[in-house]
Amino acid sequence: MSIIKYTSKERDLLARIMRAEAVGEGNLGMLMVGNVVVNRALANCLTFKNVSTISDVIYQPNQFSGTKGSLFYGNPTTTEKNLADRIIRGEYYHPATNSLWFYAPKTGVACTNTWYDQKLSGRYKSHCFYIPDPGICKEIH
Repeated sequence: MSIIKYTSKERDLLARIMRAEAVGEGNLGMLMVGNVVVNRALANCLTFKNVSTISDVIYQPNQFSGTKGSLFYGNPTTTEKNLADRIIRGEYYHPATNSLWFYAPKTGVACTNTWYDQKLSGRYKSHCFYIPDPGICKEIH
């Protein structure tokens, strides 16, 4: 059972963006990036209105810097596909549980309390995760 409709091509796309954005964060970091991607597809609010598929989310302009790097290209590994499958089945990991945004500040720099007016939900390794204010977006899961 999945929480979002997808094709095998989109599953591979999710695996590739998870790798490109967070391979240095290990499996858990990649899973959290996957949470953000699926959350955006489910949210239908703010800048994510009418963005309803994994492909829509990943290719939305100016959202994922990982799409410009070499790690995004090439086939995902079996492990990366398995991680993407876990996200598609609905596994969530704090602080990305309801997050719609993340970024990685420079090494040694703390996460800001807000980012583009969104509240910090927490940090995992080098990534800071942000959630919309209550009532702005429907609950994501």
